[in-house]
Order: sequence, then structure tokens, then C-alpha cells
Amino acid sequence: MAVTLEQAQRVGYTLLKGLLRFGFMVANNLVAIPSYVLYLIILQPLRLLDSKRFWYIEGVLFKWLLAMVASWGWWAGYTVVEWGDDVKVVSEDEAMMLVNHQATGDVCTLMMCLQDKGTVVRQMMWLMDHIFKYTNFGIVSLVHGDFFIRQGKAHRDQQLVLLKEHLDKHYRSRDRKWIVLFPEGGFLRKRRETSQAFAKKNNLPFLTYVTLPRLGATQVILKSLVAQQENGTPAGGDAMVAESKSKGLQWVIDTTIAYPNAEPIDIQTWILGYRRPTVTHVHYRIFPIKDVPAEPEALTDWLYQRFIEKEDLLSHFYKTGAFPPLQGQAKAISREMTLSNLWLIVIQSLAFLSGVMWYCILQYFYHCLF
Repeated sequence: MAVTLEQAQRVGYTLLKGLLRFGFMVANNLVAIPSYVLYLIILQPLRLLDSKRFWYIEGVLFKWLLAMVASWGWWAGYTVVEWGDDVKVVSEDEAMMLVNHQATGDVCTLMMCLQDKGTVVRQMMWLMDHIFKYTNFGIVSLVHGDFFIRQGKAHRDQQLVLLKEHLDKHYRSRDRKWIVLFPEGGFLRKRRETSQAFAKKNNLPFLTYVTLPRLGATQVILKSLVAQQENGTPAGGDAMVAESKSKGLQWVIDTTIAYPNAEPIDIQTWILGYRRPTVTHVHYRIFPIKDVPAEPEALTDWLYQRFIEKEDLLSHFYKTGAFPPLQGQAKAISREMTLSNLWLIVIQSLAFLSGVMWYCILQYFYHCLF
């Protein structure tokens, strides 16, 4: 089949844009990540004198780094529309996000849509597959205190012990408030067949757009972070107000990510931008912690029910292009998430200026020493 001139031009433009974006991403990482590490190295005395202030500064730098990642997608035309409960009203409380997992782009999507949620990004902890430790962002996540979990039956029990130790040591000492978890334990395409076989064997619902979640990490988080007494109030759309003053985990935010035509965005697309502008849809449903059972069997049933609901939400979305309304609402209300281009440019400029500054400083000391 002959290629037309217009098609050839489009391919050429896509390749050129991808190369330029990749070059910018590499340069962005080369200046931003070392600068983050070097700033925190020189601030170590502050960590000893005023730990809370040190982790506040680290959180700000961490949020800026995630904003840079968000900017790669934002400037490629990958935007987010939010549905369901407004999570801004609980942004100052402790919360756990339960998110369905389809592709590497899920993490980038969350990095984008949480940018305008107050202090959330600055004070959040991520649970992610251990393979991310060896990526360019691994050193940042290690310093920030995220937890890398190793999948597989052979490691499961040990990983849960390590997770509890990690939460006890780092969660409150670093003033974390939100924790992000993907309970399915892997990407949809990798786990769907196994999950469906397990469901058939145990007379559980047959799921297509999500997989049955695993209990372990969720249970450890609840046991470690929930206070003895909770007084969260039921979630109920715009009328919901987070006034709970008790310490500990206050909310569980059931988060469902949906991509048009069920075609998820991966990290390569996010970086190279070769896919046409795409709107990703994110649905939130907030549960007060008092409504989440503590007993393992009841918690398993509760968690399964959340993912059965996710299946229904995604099925409705793929049929209609919209999520269904919340209970008590006549019509579903969507909110377009926006980022300030000026703010993103300022952050990127600060990153490159920091990179130049640190290069000059290190070069100076190198010439002094050698």
C-alpha cells in the first residue's frame, strides 16, 4: 500500500517531536534529580536540628519533581477529567488511595491530577513495584520514603513484614498523610487471566476491566495507620466535610482510572507524546475509615466489593463515555483538572538553573582539589 505525502509528513513530524521530547526529558532528569539529591545533602544539618522543617522542604522539592513529570503529559495534550467525590475536602486528612492498575501511565496520571490537591503530593507515600527502584526516579523515591514491594508468593510474607516496619519508621516521622496503593498487585493485562481463573474456582464475579485485589498490603496499612478511635463522617458528594480531628488514617479513597476505548497510556507515550491528545478520566469515591471492616474476612469481602463496583463503573464508562452519577445525584458531574503553564515553566526553569548552579559549584571544588 502506497504511503501518501501527508502520511509521510505526519510520521516524520511524530518522530521529530518524539526525539525532541525525549531529549528534553533526559536533560530534565539530568538537572532535576541530582539537584534534588544535592539540596537534601546540604540540608542534612537541618534534618538533625528540625526534622519537620527538613521533610517539609523535601516534600516541596518532591512535588516540583512530580510536577515536571506531569508537565511532559500536559504539554502533549494528555489531560484529566475528574468525577465523583471531591477529594480536595479531605486533602488535609490522612487517607489511603486504592487505585486500579492498567499501565505505567497510571502513576503519571496520578502525579498530574493530584497536583492541585493542596499538600497531598508533598505528604504522600507511594507503594510501587520494586522494579521502579532501578529507574531514573528510583533515587528520588528512596529518599522520599516510598516503599518498593516485590511481587510473588515467595516474597509475599516477608514483604508485608517489611512494609509494616517501613510504615512504623517513616510514615509519621516524615509527616506523611496520604498513601497510594494498587491492590491488584500488577497490571491488568498481566493479572486478568489468573484473576479470572481464581474467581471461577472460588465462585467469585468474573471481572474484565479490573482484577480481584490482594488483601495483604491493605490490611497492613490499616493495622499500622488507623488510630484506635475514628470519627470520620460519611462521604456524600459536595455536602461532605472533613472535620475529623482524630489522629490516624481517616479516609479510604477508591480511585478508578479510565482511558478512552480502554487503551491505557504507558510511560513511553507520556514521554514521547506520539499519541494524539487524550483525556483520562478519574473517578473518586470516599469512605470514612469507620466503614472499613478490620477483620480479615470482612475486609476481603469489602475490598472485593470495591473492585466489583470498579468493574461496573468502567463498564458504564466504556459504553457511554461517562461515569454514572453518585447516589443521590440526578446527573454525574465532571471536573476538568487544569495545570498552570506559567507555574510549570517556572519549575522547569528553576530545575535547569539549579543544574547549572550545581555544575559550577562541583566544577569549582573539582579544580580546587585536583
